[in-house]
Amino acid sequence: MYLADLPADILARAAKVRLVVFDVDGTLTDGRLWYGEDGHETKVFHVHDGLGLKRLLANGVQVAIMSARISHPVALRAEELDIAHVYQGQSDKRACLDQLMEALSLAPEQVAFVGDDLPDLPPMRIVGLAVAVANAHPWILEQAHWRTRLHGGMGAAREISDMILHAQGKSAAERERWH
Repeated sequence: MYLADLPADILARAAKVRLVVFDVDGTLTDGRLWYGEDGHETKVFHVHDGLGLKRLLANGVQVAIMSARISHPVALRAEELDIAHVYQGQSDKRACLDQLMEALSLAPEQVAFVGDDLPDLPPMRIVGLAVAVANAHPWILEQAHWRTRLHGGMGAAREISDMILHAQGKSAAERERWH
């Protein structure tokens, strides 16, 4: 059964989450950078991930996007998904996360951070639930409390969203909503 084998400590951590912060490249995308002949960047996002983020928001869990890079496609996708907390060009993700937690009056144990590479280590070290996508760098995998089965950009964000809603006792209502 889907999500039946989650460790009790992960469920306890996820039950407290009120904000999920997602890195972009390698987490919400597959990590490849695509450039057209005109030099414009293109990104590919998985539709399952988008619905997962929308379901978090609909169930009272805030969502943030935090990226070291600046990308117009990221801003467009965030707008499409009604994600209000979008932070691009963040070379210090830990400082950005500290400011966001303060602005939202959240304690670290109420925050999950999802990452895949070295710039994600500092914020992962302070949150209550640090998640690595399946294809994350080994140092990220070592730091993570939990690791997805799916790769970044290939449904990992949906897996995380489903897991958090399950831990918070909201997955049955979500499933029933679609019957």
